[in-house]
Amino acid sequence: MSPMCTFTEGSEMGPQDNKEFPFAPTDTATLPASAAEDSPLPDVIVKLAPESNTVEHCKVNSTTPSAETHISIGCQVVVPFLIAGMGMVGAGFYLDHVQDWEVFMKVPEIIILVPSLLGLKGNLEMTLASRLSTEANLGHMDDPKEQWSMILGNLTLVQCQAIVVGLMSAVVAIAMVAVTQQEFSLSHTLLLCSCSIITSSIASLLLGFITATVIVVSRYFNVNPDNVATPIAASLGDITSLILLSWVASILHDADDKFSWISSIIIGCYILVIPFWVFIAKKNKYTHSILYTGWTPVVVAMLISTLAGLILDILMAKYKDLAVYQPVINGVGGNLVSVQASRLSTELHKDNELGTLPPTARICISPLDAFFSKQQYAMTARVLMLVVVPGHLIFVYAIRYFKEGNASPTKIFIFFYLTAALVQVAILLYVAYVITYYFWSRKVDPDNSTIPYLTALGDFLGIMLLGITFEFLYLLGDIQLPT
Repeated sequence: MSPMCTFTEGSEMGPQDNKEFPFAPTDTATLPASAAEDSPLPDVIVKLAPESNTVEHCKVNSTTPSAETHISIGCQVVVPFLIAGMGMVGAGFYLDHVQDWEVFMKVPEIIILVPSLLGLKGNLEMTLASRLSTEANLGHMDDPKEQWSMILGNLTLVQCQAIVVGLMSAVVAIAMVAVTQQEFSLSHTLLLCSCSIITSSIASLLLGFITATVIVVSRYFNVNPDNVATPIAASLGDITSLILLSWVASILHDADDKFSWISSIIIGCYILVIPFWVFIAKKNKYTHSILYTGWTPVVVAMLISTLAGLILDILMAKYKDLAVYQPVINGVGGNLVSVQASRLSTELHKDNELGTLPPTARICISPLDAFFSKQQYAMTARVLMLVVVPGHLIFVYAIRYFKEGNASPTKIFIFFYLTAALVQVAILLYVAYVITYYFWSRKVDPDNSTIPYLTALGDFLGIMLLGITFEFLYLLGDIQLPT
């Protein structure tokens, strides 16, 4: 494809509407310095910014092998998937352990934060992984100078988003409790806000560095980062967030009697530092536009995950052993669909201009086409579906090995649990295709939009299907309520 960009009305190029401007690699001087300043379209990723190298984003410079097979995809996906799954198993055990801590008993609203904070890896880190994977596959990270600029700019952006979304998730959780349970406590409010901000900020910083490192290393060893970056980012995401949340909440709760002002100071300091992160992200040409247009998916996903957290809080009050499976079923669904979404976005970036679908592509396709056609996305979907059952069996029996009691699965439990997991992943993989192609057709970069929606939907479906599974098994007498 010729490196051609088409600008239409409202696109930044002023009066030359509906004209085509071919850019040769040396034509960057023709770009206006303020091209990315005031994009009027919400969530439209116009890849122009101060000193922007528009040519690099318009031309295709891919060195990724195009002929991937079931085996090659499976080999690259399975190992990081299993590593991530073991991290989720550990997170499940940890959540099962800390739910009896004093701070979780006295401030039960913290449970509502769990899906939201764990979902941040989908909202932020997995979106970061998808964004950088696309740039790596297009060859835009081959220059070390551009690579570092891209990574540091994105880490700054993620830090800004983590603070804001962490604070918002705590506020929404408090509002939900106030509406549903008619309860409000100022001390609980400050505690939730402070521990949510600290957890999201530190976890996002650590996981962001890990994600960027994985992508750079994958590129060096000629491994497609779309297949490995998101699962690796998730492998430590759940357990890191849970450990930070529980420890910070416990420390602040214990200190509340003598230092009741400490939570307010923490919240104030983080709010004051937000303009600093915004300033850096705004000056970086790779994150300038996303700073303005990347908030809607993150905020909507946070709201969905917080609603899922409210449902989880209700279910865990009845089924204590549900806690050990919640991070596993949610994490597996989120990891697998993120691989699919990241690969779909990369393929669109490689061969098409933003807003232009491939000639034979359709947004709405039948589920049969999504899984059984000869297209690359269907082959990837089949591979991902094939790892669901063996992956969950490994994770469930790992739980059985390390934990006794109702969490030890019976055959009927395994059957219904695997059914719920397959339904969850199948729905997510189909929705991934539809919304990725829909966003692309609307000139919205799916690297910044699809994964937050998909992982939040995965959290909601996972908790609902897991709750239905436990309720059904309780009615059958397969599990007993704690006395």
